[in-house]
Amino acid sequence: MSAWKQRVDGEESPYTPLGPFKLRLPFYHYRFELPDYLQGLLMCAVDLAAIPLMMQLLGMPFEAALAIVILNGLLYLLHHLLGDPVIPGWITPAIPLLMAYVSTFPEGVDRVHALIAFQMMLGILALGLGVTGMASKVVRLIPSAIKAGVIMGAGLAAIVVVFDEGGRFEQYPFTIAIAVGVAFYLIFSRHFNKLKAQGGLWGAVGKLGIFPIIVLAIVVAPLFGEAPWPDVEWGFSQPDFALMFSEYTVFGVGLPPLMMFLTAIPTVIAAYIVLFGDVLQSKALLEEADEKRQDEKIDYNPNRAHMIFGGRNFGMSILGPDVVMCGPLWAAMHVVTVERYKQGKAAMNSIFGGSGSFRWGTNTGLLLLPIVSLVEPILGIALALTLLIQGYVSVRIGIMEARSQRDLGIAGIIAAMLVIKGATWAFGVGILLCALIYGKRFFSGEVDKTFVKDWDEASQPVEDPEPEVPLRK
Repeated sequence: MSAWKQRVDGEESPYTPLGPFKLRLPFYHYRFELPDYLQGLLMCAVDLAAIPLMMQLLGMPFEAALAIVILNGLLYLLHHLLGDPVIPGWITPAIPLLMAYVSTFPEGVDRVHALIAFQMMLGILALGLGVTGMASKVVRLIPSAIKAGVIMGAGLAAIVVVFDEGGRFEQYPFTIAIAVGVAFYLIFSRHFNKLKAQGGLWGAVGKLGIFPIIVLAIVVAPLFGEAPWPDVEWGFSQPDFALMFSEYTVFGVGLPPLMMFLTAIPTVIAAYIVLFGDVLQSKALLEEADEKRQDEKIDYNPNRAHMIFGGRNFGMSILGPDVVMCGPLWAAMHVVTVERYKQGKAAMNSIFGGSGSFRWGTNTGLLLLPIVSLVEPILGIALALTLLIQGYVSVRIGIMEARSQRDLGIAGIIAAMLVIKGATWAFGVGILLCALIYGKRFFSGEVDKTFVKDWDEASQPVEDPEPEVPLRK
């Protein structure tokens, strides 16, 4: 009998202990969720959107870049298999930072070395924090204002990427407008939630999450002349692992010189600050889900998460350095999965079933040439869609990390600095503002009961409170 059928309400889903990890296998430890698997089949389009970035930055042929995407896709599975209940993805807001840094080196071996050194350092940093248990302490010690600002800034940066000059919106204005509008209605609308609750056709559409949106984009883009009709090919995709290993890894170009590891440090720190926002967001989203679903206890451990995505980055730096990096969260798809999870046990038995089935789906899609050729014309649209959903969720979660109106003010400045000047500037300004405004209460800040979530938690009076400013008239 499958272990997942024996779960007692209020307990964790079944697992096999594996040191600091909790091994969960499909069908045995968790129920396979078909709707999430189907979403993954087409949402591999976003994974494939990394290919143009690598071709642009490294001059990499399509087949070699596809090999890196497939390898990265296999490592995505480690999260749910080892006990991290999230859908992992890229470190999206840090991609422009990394591309700008790597572009300072001449194209060829030097540029490949720069990417290898950066990703290896990032992996070592994350692994170190996870293994020593410092990751959880870092999460707790960061002031609420800085947490809020980093998460909000990551969301705003994702939106800017789409709408900035030369961004995806200029290439696909009608398709993005239609697809995003329908997506927000299906995922976040109260009205559609009522229709979905009635079952029938709307209930079936609701269970499919973002799957119908990708199908819609495949049809709408050619109708508006923003992309060609897909030329569906049959068979299996043909990644070139031999070329990837021989020209874009340490096996072909050797280890980078020591100086490249040193020069990568500032960019590594900046990327980690952005990555840290994803860890906070993972924690916040899963806490929301855990509160809604009392039948399953969700165990999210930042130390375990750091070990997994740190290991992924270190492994990819050796086997296939990746411009989009190995992040702890694909916010857009994770929130889609969590929203369906909140509908109850019948909709999704376990959060691991949803996150795991989705990533099995993306891996299947990457291997099937009909899927790859079907979504190839809309790779940019799929990327824009996930960025905008991530932006919406990040801003909402970021604001709710704040504990007072002073926190909100600081967070707004941090978010703006992250978008305009980058993560290093944002973090530095955040530290300065918290020191100036809170002084000795740098770490604790204040709780002024602006948010309902803090009404029962505020145990200390606010020092020198300002007159209450209503958020609504």
